[in-house]
Amino acid sequence: MKSKTLIFTATYNEIGNIELLIKKIKKLKNKVDILVIDDNSPDGTGTKLLQLKKRNKNLDVIIRKGKQGLDTAHKIGFDYSKRKNYTNLITLDADLSHDPKEIPKMINILKKRPFVIGSRYITGGKCNMSLPRLLLSIMGNKFIKFLLNISCHEFTTSYRGFNLKKLKNFTLTSVKAKGYSFFMETIYILNKRKFSIHEIPINFENRTHGKSKIPTLEIFRTLIRVFILSLRT
Repeated sequence: MKSKTLIFTATYNEIGNIELLIKKIKKLKNKVDILVIDDNSPDGTGTKLLQLKKRNKNLDVIIRKGKQGLDTAHKIGFDYSKRKNYTNLITLDADLSHDPKEIPKMINILKKRPFVIGSRYITGGKCNMSLPRLLLSIMGNKFIKFLLNISCHEFTTSYRGFNLKKLKNFTLTSVKAKGYSFFMETIYILNKRKFSIHEIPINFENRTHGKSKIPTLEIFRTLIRVFILSLRT
């Protein structure tokens, strides 16, 4: 019997993390399926995923021809979950910065809520970044909250859950922003369409394998996109 919940992540050079992430998800008491989209990682992550797929019947893998961006990967994941008639979609990073132990809590919340997001910046949340990145993240999220006037403390993490049955007439194709701005604009559109946004505290850990793929320039592009959206509110 197919699970009602799909767990989605996107990978690019995550060969040191992806097998452990899948193992952690499989240890959960909740029955879930997993979809991973890999952008033809040079480090062999795609090959590793295809090997793991042979041993995990609840794992599906899509290998794309090249690096096409997180936003397009998440849109494919969202469309896949709707096409396969899942009730819930939960997305997270592949670098183990998001602890899968929060997934059962998200699934429980999604029984009554249309959307839930893991927040580093509410009571109980924690963010183990280097000080410069932490300060930039804190100020960036406060800036987004102020300009868009949305009652939410977290806009940029990908650790989030969607109840696809409650989010009627909503798809990620509505989000036009590219790159990391995509995550912020998703919150903007959900709020604009009057869907409630529920936050739960999470502990965000720095990756132990591989390098961060968030260029500083991308952060400033996100802030520019916030300015544009604020003019529409």
